[in-house]
Amino acid sequence: MNILGRITELPELPEPLAPLKEMAYNVWLWWSWTPAAQELYRKINPSLWEACRHNPVKLLLEADPERLADLAEDPEYVAAVEAVHQSFRAHLKSRPRSETGTIAYFSAEYGFHESLPIYAGGLGVLAGDHVKAASNLGVDLVGVGLFYHRGYFHQHLSPDGVQTEYHQVLRPEELPLVVVRAADGKPVKVTVEIEGREVAVTAYQVQVGTVPVYLMSTDLPENDPADREITAELYNAEPGMRIRQEIVLGIGGVRLLRALGVEPKVWHMNEGHSAFIALERIRELTEQGLDFDTALEAVAASALFTTHTPVPAGHDAFGFDQVTHYLQGWWDRLGISRERFLALAREDRDGHAVFSMSVLALKTSRFAGGVSRLHGEVSRKMFQHLWPGLEPEEVPIGHVTNGVHTWTWLAPALRDLYERYFPEGWMGELRRPEHWDVDALPASELWAARRTLREALIRDVRARLREQRLRAGEPPARLRAAERALDPGTLTVVFARRFATYKRADLLFHDPERLKAIVNGPYPIQIVFAGKAHPKDEPGKAMIQKIVRLVRELELEDRILVLEDYDIALARTLVFGADLWLNTPRRPMEASGTSGMKSALNGGVNFSVLDGWWAEAYDGQNGWAIGTEREYDSLAAQDAADAASLYDTLEHEILPLFYARDAAGIPTGWLARVRHSIRTAGARFSAERMVREYMDRYYLPAERHGEKLRAEGFAAARELARWKATVAERWPQMRLEVEAPGDLRLNGKALEIEAWVDPAGLAPEHLRLELVLRRSRRGPLFHVPFEPAGSANGRLSFRLAYRPERPGSYAYGVRLSAHHPDFAHPYEVAFVRWA
Repeated sequence: MNILGRITELPELPEPLAPLKEMAYNVWLWWSWTPAAQELYRKINPSLWEACRHNPVKLLLEADPERLADLAEDPEYVAAVEAVHQSFRAHLKSRPRSETGTIAYFSAEYGFHESLPIYAGGLGVLAGDHVKAASNLGVDLVGVGLFYHRGYFHQHLSPDGVQTEYHQVLRPEELPLVVVRAADGKPVKVTVEIEGREVAVTAYQVQVGTVPVYLMSTDLPENDPADREITAELYNAEPGMRIRQEIVLGIGGVRLLRALGVEPKVWHMNEGHSAFIALERIRELTEQGLDFDTALEAVAASALFTTHTPVPAGHDAFGFDQVTHYLQGWWDRLGISRERFLALAREDRDGHAVFSMSVLALKTSRFAGGVSRLHGEVSRKMFQHLWPGLEPEEVPIGHVTNGVHTWTWLAPALRDLYERYFPEGWMGELRRPEHWDVDALPASELWAARRTLREALIRDVRARLREQRLRAGEPPARLRAAERALDPGTLTVVFARRFATYKRADLLFHDPERLKAIVNGPYPIQIVFAGKAHPKDEPGKAMIQKIVRLVRELELEDRILVLEDYDIALARTLVFGADLWLNTPRRPMEASGTSGMKSALNGGVNFSVLDGWWAEAYDGQNGWAIGTEREYDSLAAQDAADAASLYDTLEHEILPLFYARDAAGIPTGWLARVRHSIRTAGARFSAERMVREYMDRYYLPAERHGEKLRAEGFAAARELARWKATVAERWPQMRLEVEAPGDLRLNGKALEIEAWVDPAGLAPEHLRLELVLRRSRRGPLFHVPFEPAGSANGRLSFRLAYRPERPGSYAYGVRLSAHHPDFAHPYEVAFVRWA
């Protein structure tokens, strides 16, 4: 057939079933965690429901009209539809009122549900959970992203573990997406300039509860074929594709919101992919007549950057030639030179300068954070060079530890159990620790629920493994073996995450013979691996092959399985049913990790390196640690030490505890860990707590700061820009002289220091002179201000007498810095001079 186009007609549902369509298009927030709603769609056609990957829109498109008519005559089904619909409407109406103006949340990927595969992994799933929790809390948030019409790749594994990738075309009309329309009713379109030509951009909307998320697409007939491909695939590795996608996301995203009349008060960049937001926002203001520096201050005041990457190489960076090619003329639009434009994002890597998207985000935001406490520390050290003269803990990068959306990731069986025994109203106040009354859960019922979830995991794994082997052409004996894989009564360990070398999926195989001895030892154990390697990550792909080969050589294929095509659906199965969640990153390279939180929420127990979220969650009773927090001289030494810790803990602590049963056959010691695990994850690591912290630490302050700098015709922004320019010009002329005793044993006396400052014409109230001390090599930092002691001949004099409150050895220095009352952070700009 010569295809001219496609038409899609949704069925005209019988009146009693009409709510099914409305709920289908709001699937991602409410339906996905409401078992009663899921059951309504499943009952239409159970096998079709599975074939459609739990996509209600696709299900309704494919459903037999006669079946729908029969259900419309079924009083019990109709009553169920009405009850669920009333609950759905009540949920939407019950959202709290927002405390802020509109928050624009930009992310290159979103993981809402498995039937919309526009996510690669943790970053996208976190973004999806953030949006869902924002809706729960009534936050006035709007999401912006890209609609990849071929999504992220699916993975096949050969019998030898060789990964191949393929894509499936996503048709918007078969998804819970609606075309975004302008006021005239036509599909909204904006344009962005790429390589000097205009590229048209349209958008689809997915409604996540009360939060609209706009997904942009360049797949339009008026675009060149090459430009239609810009939004085809997530993380396409073709040269130049990533920067083109990020131009559409950042610049196109701002223009889309303007076209829709959305005026955000705060702009949140979830990773550096959307950092071009700042260029467009600054351009808008310079076109209104503001100079570049004033526009930069006004834009940065209301911008937040969240970094998710703990290693420098993981941050997007482009060559200067590439940037000037794809962003031709942007420096002219901003009213600055090409050199200054490139300096906005300049970073030196491997001896040459690159255009770093994370540096651009940091320089155009006054609020920034990592995604766990440890990751915040790592990020401050990583970007310390942008604030020369500051100690790492002074760098203005904070953190909000990630969390997970409870209702998406809590198994229905456990939700029912918690509902029976937790305090009334616990579902509406997830952040309150007292609501997670795990001691009220009867041991017999908790253990029965855990067994049920493990059995469900095994059923799903068997079905997937059989399909995987059938597709790979394996012999009938291997298909029959898949149907018997795993044992419902055996401790089940899961390792499920991206196959990247730093995640060390092969650490369990560090000593193959010891692993074999443990697996074949007196306590049964079975292990499930799942995860994708990036198509260009050859070492990651090789790691999958290595594990498959070792499992075969050790003759453990009935006890250790490797599953293909890890996605949200498989993740639910695994986090619901795993007894032990294994995580072995090379510390400190895991920014946060959220899969362990999901497992803990369901009563899984974490066994992890003290990295990411686990470094702040582990307390000795809610799971086990692999290794310690120490640093090693070599990667080999770290691997050897962590592997020894893994084997010893697994063999001598974990396995004996799991199989120690009381007279009723219940592992009471194990359930103590399960209870503690649930309590840890429930309140502290919920996405509702996470979004509430974003509100308090970032959204509300950024909104206030942005409004302050924009008030009265940007008066404060103009003054701040002028002040920074003046200080930058005069700072080299600043003189600091200090008279200090050097090394000194105090013996009960005070440290006395005198200092003199030539302010180079700067106002004294903008200068801060302080004693900076650190107790021991890794101890905390202390700041002690000097007291003014007068002035003479244009010089300011200061004195200080100081005795530490706590005995010990302290390193000290004297530092002069410049500050402005309109700084968002005490060290917003590092005007610093050390004596």
